[in-house]
Amino acid sequence: MKRKGKGGLGVIGIILLIIILRSGLLRGLIGAVFGLGLLAAAFFIIRAIVKAVKEDSNPARNPVDVSTKGVNQKKAEAERPQTQTQTQAQPQTAKPVHEQKKEPSYPPAVQAVVDEGKRAHRELEHLYATIPNLSVKAKIRELINVSDKIIEDAVNDPSDVPQIKKFLDYYLPTTIKLLNAYDRMGSQGIEGENISGTMQSIEEMLDTAVGAYKKLLDSLFANQALDVETDIQVMNTLLKREGLAEGSTAGFGTL
Repeated sequence: MKRKGKGGLGVIGIILLIIILRSGLLRGLIGAVFGLGLLAAAFFIIRAIVKAVKEDSNPARNPVDVSTKGVNQKKAEAERPQTQTQTQAQPQTAKPVHEQKKEPSYPPAVQAVVDEGKRAHRELEHLYATIPNLSVKAKIRELINVSDKIIEDAVNDPSDVPQIKKFLDYYLPTTIKLLNAYDRMGSQGIEGENISGTMQSIEEMLDTAVGAYKKLLDSLFANQALDVETDIQVMNTLLKREGLAEGSTAGFGTL
C-alpha cells in the first residue's frame, strides 16, 4: 500500500510539471529569477566601484605625493645608487710606464747641485712675490735667470761642478739672506736712518751680484769655448789641405 501511494504522488507531480511547461509559467518564473540575479549583481558592482573611488580620493587613507617635487625627489633617490654604483665600477686606469714623467738621474755631485739650485730658486721666487719695489724685483728676476743657467751648466758639463759648488755654498745663500733682510725691513713701514741706509746698501749690492753671476756663467763656458776653438782650427786645417777652403789650390785627398 505504501509503494502505491508514493507512485501516485509521482504521477501527480509529473502531470503538474507537464501542465506548468505547457502553460509557460515555469519559463516566466525562471526569467524572473534570472533578471533579479542580474539586478543584484549590478548593484554590488556599482557599490564596490563607488567605495573604491571614495577610498582613493581620501588623502588620510591614501597619502600619495602627487606633486612634481615628490616625483623628482623619488626619481633622484632611485637613480642615485645606480649612479654611485656606475662611478665605483669604473676602473681607474694608470698611465703607461712610458708616459709617466720621471726625474732624470744624475751623478751624486751633480744631483746635489741640482737639488740646491731648486731650493734657491723657490726662495728667490718667494722674495720676488713679496718685495714690492719694482727695481728690486727686476734685479731678483735677473738673479733667478742667471743662477738657473749656472745650475744647468752643471748638468751639461759636470767638470764645472767645483766652481758651481762654491757659488752655491756662499754667493747665492748670502744674496738670499740679504734679500730676506731687505724684505723684513721694508715690511716695517717705518723710514729711519738705519733701515733706509741698509736697504739702499742691499739694492746697490744686487747690481754687483747680478754682474758677478753673469761673469761666473761666462767663465764656466771657458773650457767649452776652448774646445770649440780647437775644433774650428782643426776643421780649417783639414779643409785647406783638401783644397776645400777658399783660396786653397790642393786637390782632393784622403782624410
